[in-house]
Amino acid sequence: MEHKIDILVIGGTEAYNLDREDIGTIVDDVRLETPYGLANKISIMDIGKDKLVGFMSRHGEKGYSVSAPFVNSRANIYAGKELGARRVLSWNGAGAISPHITPGDYVIIDDYIDMTKKRDYTYYVGKGYGFIRQNPAFCPECRVALLEAASEFEPRTFDGGVYVCTEGPRLETKAEIRAYSMWGGDVVGMTIIPELYLAKELEMCYASLTYISNFAEGSNRLGNANGSIFSAMLPDDVAKRMKDSTKKLPIIFKNAMIKLLDEHNCCCDHSMDVYKNRGDINNDWHTWITVPSK
Repeated sequence: MEHKIDILVIGGTEAYNLDREDIGTIVDDVRLETPYGLANKISIMDIGKDKLVGFMSRHGEKGYSVSAPFVNSRANIYAGKELGARRVLSWNGAGAISPHITPGDYVIIDDYIDMTKKRDYTYYVGKGYGFIRQNPAFCPECRVALLEAASEFEPRTFDGGVYVCTEGPRLETKAEIRAYSMWGGDVVGMTIIPELYLAKELEMCYASLTYISNFAEGSNRLGNANGSIFSAMLPDDVAKRMKDSTKKLPIIFKNAMIKLLDEHNCCCDHSMDVYKNRGDINNDWHTWITVPSK
């Protein structure tokens, strides 16, 4: 590869409307063909630390063209690894379940409940390995960087929260939101799974910032019978704060990456050591995966 990146940022909802130059100077745009299909475009960026980073819009380049259940996460994470990324940082819009969270807030999630059903969760189909620990669920070092960077711009940045990932594209029922609340869910969305699993399988760090774009469907937080899933159904002042929170994301992620480029002390790049030590795999990650038959 002509360019190597150290970190891949996967932007969620609204990524297609933001100016990528707010993160860094674009030096190239690439789309890689992978064993799992064509990955989304990655903009290679210089953020001034003598290392390059990459940015990808999860849902497409021109609006929300691919909904969460149909994103080709295996291709996207593979492409980031192929370009040299050791870390993956993502953002995602989600609905608030917990009463202390409101649209416009940031939550640096630290755990999740997986309610998805039909996604491609692993690179190791048919293999005798891939039992990756989920404790901690997210890279602690990356979480701290996101927390510090977000807190500089938004006082209502929460350190920790449980993300309930649903299958979609349908939204949740009132009964489901009540159940998720009783289970300890704080926010509900559709995007971090299987990105998180796949990154860990390739020994990459993964952490995510959730910005609250709405109240959870059916939560009745506005005191009406219809719920409040989209910003058009929110009061003007709440909708404005939510929109303003998305505009801060490029500088937040730039600052988080600058912090991370100077250190790498976590253990995420050792997640497959048990299989290396017992001789199941070697050090070339390309040989670990199951390549789909054509």
